[in-house]
Amino acid sequence: MADEPSFNVRRLGTSVRVSLAGGWIVRNGRQLERLGADLAKECGDAREIVFDLAGVTAFDTAGAWMIGRSRAGLEQGGAAVSIENATNAHQILLQEASHQNFERPVVKQGFFIVDMLADLGFVMVMALKDLWSGVAFFGEVMSALVRLVLRPARFRFTSVVFHIENFAFRSLPIIALINFLVGGIVAQQGIFQLSRFGASTFTVDLIGILVLRELAVLLTSIMVAGRTGSAITAELGSMKMREEIDALRVMGLDPIDVLVIPRLLALLVSLPLLTFLADLSAIFGGLVVAWQYGGISPDVFMSRLQAAIAMNTFMVGIIKAPVMALLIGMIAAIEGFRVQGSAESLGRQVTASVVKSIFMVIVVDGIFAIFFAAINY
Repeated sequence: MADEPSFNVRRLGTSVRVSLAGGWIVRNGRQLERLGADLAKECGDAREIVFDLAGVTAFDTAGAWMIGRSRAGLEQGGAAVSIENATNAHQILLQEASHQNFERPVVKQGFFIVDMLADLGFVMVMALKDLWSGVAFFGEVMSALVRLVLRPARFRFTSVVFHIENFAFRSLPIIALINFLVGGIVAQQGIFQLSRFGASTFTVDLIGILVLRELAVLLTSIMVAGRTGSAITAELGSMKMREEIDALRVMGLDPIDVLVIPRLLALLVSLPLLTFLADLSAIFGGLVVAWQYGGISPDVFMSRLQAAIAMNTFMVGIIKAPVMALLIGMIAAIEGFRVQGSAESLGRQVTASVVKSIFMVIVVDGIFAIFFAAINY
């Protein structure tokens, strides 16, 4: 076991020689704290101070930090402090574990309303920056697509098929289940509320129009944003952290061509297909609940549904799907390329990707709803 730490002070006028002894290690942390306070008292009025490490039997970063803290405090008091008889190992530890004083940032007190407006302005500026970067990235994607059209041999068909399988086929069970349940919930609530007015059969109209125009594409887009968008951001971010994207550039390959275009095209194909299957699943869920809960037979349900909807009802949701896919893919890719060299940055950008994608999906869905209502489609 290391010796107990200690020190001996010898004075000569305004000069002090402090001879350290024993084990100045983390195991003796309590003694080191006490010795540090005693050392400051003993040498408080000295002008020249020498720390002699000849008697130190064990030394680690805790001891080096304690000596560094004492030295910094004495130098702030105007004393000249030096260290003697330190081995090379001691000198390295003293240099690497030196004590530093960090100034606390001064927090300015302001008015609540002013701070709130400043935060709002900052959010608006960041939103405009995101919009600007999105437009610039969209231009890069369009340029890459033009290059692929001019040189079709560079098109990565295998990668597109792989991502379609990953984005569409593997997402189908959860998306079908969610839409089935939502269709059933809409049917149950519709029957429960409309039965008060003797109009429970209008639940079929409600299910058909609401699912085909809004719910199926919205729920599918949100699920894809949470599942696929986060995966794209995590994949690109991990490649950015491991400098694989830089390696692609060194090899003369454009990361947009290799990484972004296949995933974006796969999303553009997958989301309309998933939306169509979500339509079928939600309507089937509504049919089952209407049959079991409301006594509406499948024949009546399908006959009423055919009279309630038209081709434009179905096309509204299908038209929205590629736009949603483009937004989700671009946001996911942008956030993936913004990842820095830490796991914290990766988690932050994945979170930002999902939040921004869901937000934009809802906003664009609202814009589409206003537009289709304005043109009476």
